Amino acid sequence: MFRVLVTDDVDQEGLALLSAEPLLQVDEVPTLPKDELLTRIGDYDAIVGRSATRISAELLKAGTKLKVVGRAGVGVDNVAIDTATSLGIAVINAPAGNTIAVAELFFGATIGLLRQIPRAQSVMENGRWDRNTFLGRELKGKTLGIVGLGRIGSEVATRAHAFGMSVVAFDPYIADERFTALRVRRAPSLDSLLAETNVLTLHVPLTDETKGMIGKRELSRLPNRSVVVNMARGGIVDEAALLAALEGEQLRGAVLDVFDAEPLTADSPLRKAPNLILLPHLGANTVEAQRNVSRDVCLAVRDALLRNDLSKSINVAGGAGEWGELQPAMLVARRAAAVARAVLADQGMRAVRRVALRVSPDIAHGTGALLAAAAAGVLEGVIETDRLNLINARALAEARGLELSVGESSELGSRTVEVALAGGMQQLAVTGTAPEGGTPRLTQIGSFHIDVNPRQTLLILTNHDVPGVIGRVGTLLGEQHVNIAEYHQARLAQGGDALAAVSVDGEVSESTRQALLQLPDVLTASVVQFRSE
Repeated sequence: MFRVLVTDDVDQEGLALLSAEPLLQVDEVPTLPKDELLTRIGDYDAIVGRSATRISAELLKAGTKLKVVGRAGVGVDNVAIDTATSLGIAVINAPAGNTIAVAELFFGATIGLLRQIPRAQSVMENGRWDRNTFLGRELKGKTLGIVGLGRIGSEVATRAHAFGMSVVAFDPYIADERFTALRVRRAPSLDSLLAETNVLTLHVPLTDETKGMIGKRELSRLPNRSVVVNMARGGIVDEAALLAALEGEQLRGAVLDVFDAEPLTADSPLRKAPNLILLPHLGANTVEAQRNVSRDVCLAVRDALLRNDLSKSINVAGGAGEWGELQPAMLVARRAAAVARAVLADQGMRAVRRVALRVSPDIAHGTGALLAAAAAGVLEGVIETDRLNLINARALAEARGLELSVGESSELGSRTVEVALAGGMQQLAVTGTAPEGGTPRLTQIGSFHIDVNPRQTLLILTNHDVPGVIGRVGTLLGEQHVNIAEYHQARLAQGGDALAAVSVDGEVSESTRQALLQLPDVLTASVVQFRSE
């Protein structure tokens, strides 16, 4: 018998799924004060709530029986995930339940802006009838520019066609086939998308790549009197630049449902900006969305408790068993995939279409976890990293249109994995091994046999096989204060092309990479900065 504590008014449809299981005892309580929750949590195997209850490190440590934390929603800011992971507690959320709610809110708010509905309502409430003042605009015939053609961006695109809009999107990490299936034209760059967009909408995570991606320069590239909508994350749009564009009448208007700091302060200048609709982060705030996230999280909590199915967890369970045994091999799979992705990206292939994993028979029992690790390696730096892990990576990859496959091969040595990435006419396989009790190593990149520990940062260089290259590379890295841990040079034939795998400490800047490319006989230089596991 497992006991589940439910708090924060989680929707009843999800709770019914838990209560229907004879092996689960469900105790539903209102949001509890911190001290009372600390006193009670030790009796429970799982806790399910929304955002009102803070799942702190202190609470997790007091929950000595806790196996699962369920968050009926997308964000997990109220959960101490690192502590949960270290204690072997799975953290489960419901990332897909709000998709339709956000897509519909986009159209509702955008139409409201173009038809001046909020202002018209205010006029009517004040007893006036100023019909001629509110000359609106239609969506039909306008070009919708979508940045990020993932789960929500795809739903927005589908609905935009019904309004007679032309749809163009920029997402370098989505394959052409996905664009074709959605009847969306691919923009080759963000600048080209902005140049033809009448209504710009953003559906990307907040990462180093997307932070401030729509600033003064980008806003100036939009056609005059365009509309900007941000329902993704605060910080993607430069709020000061947006305010200036609105006040200067460069934009027709804008909609913000997310902000740099939430809640929005009472004295924020955004509150007085012209033609700006402000919403208090309503994206997932519908009855249906709350029902969906409740069902999703309760099903996942049920399966985690009764079937030990952690496939919906957003963290890596830190307990013993298969996960612990496979972690070295998962590390190799993840880093091999990251190397392949980086090398292919530098060859001009940004959209990976297929991920094929081969594993040796002695670790074939962990193909699911190993494939997830490979998927995570492909997605690192592409999606919001604080929501990427070895458990949710497969679902995230498949949602982006990646084809995942895994197979067993007796041709591979003991505890060996091979990760092959492909897209269009390009492909690359990277192989590595995780010997029991030994150090994980990468052993092959394409046709080149190497032997290097993928630690911290890895440089992958290709060069002509002539004297002096290794010395010049080493000298340059030394001048740039980059310490070399390992340097492995491989060649296919004397005097032909060679490949070097260089493991270094710390980071390698873009300027250093460019300097490497200027060295005589160096052909390519890829930098792979590995995420801490």
